[in-house]
Amino acid sequence: MNATGAPEFGSEFRARFAELVAWRRDVRRFRADPVPEEALRDALALTCLSPSVGNSQPWRFVRVADPARRAAVAGSFSRCNEAAAAAYDDARASAYRGLKLAGLREAPVHLAVFCDEATEAGHGLGRATMPEMLRYSAVTAIHTFWLAARAHGLGVGWVSILCPEEVAAALDVPAAWRLIAYLCVGYPAEEHADPELVRHGWQARQDTGAMILER
Repeated sequence: MNATGAPEFGSEFRARFAELVAWRRDVRRFRADPVPEEALRDALALTCLSPSVGNSQPWRFVRVADPARRAAVAGSFSRCNEAAAAAYDDARASAYRGLKLAGLREAPVHLAVFCDEATEAGHGLGRATMPEMLRYSAVTAIHTFWLAARAHGLGVGWVSILCPEEVAAALDVPAAWRLIAYLCVGYPAEEHADPELVRHGWQARQDTGAMILER
């Protein structure tokens, strides 16, 4: 702590934090081991400290345990995944079909993350010119959860190859909730420092310098 009572984060902490960020992976292969409730609840509690526009906190996490609802989500993935593959030319379609893009069948925990676009929290601050900031706020919560879960040794996979309307209907959520992410959570069956899409030749890492501009 410094004189103001604020914590000080030294070089050792920064190095460990960099390691945590580097080892945050989009996991698709899970072990069957159950996820400890304490670890899951701790990660979700940290998630709720994420920044949000107007302090609106619009994220809504739905834990999906019902087998029929999970099957409905898996069905949506299968349909959307086949449509996505069909949109590529032959060579790229073959590469696409060779990728494992979800762990829906294996992951012990499923979390659907929605943005409550009808929330009155925050009183509209910061949203008049950029209403999409509500959804961006939900994304910050997802990233916080991803890091917090990794700190507990858990893997998270973000499944985006889904029809949002089908998922919302399957989970019977309020009409004003918009699907932001469907997360698979569990202990990874494999540990890799590099992203799976890099390892399987789909897309290499890009040079950081090309993404940071000055004006």
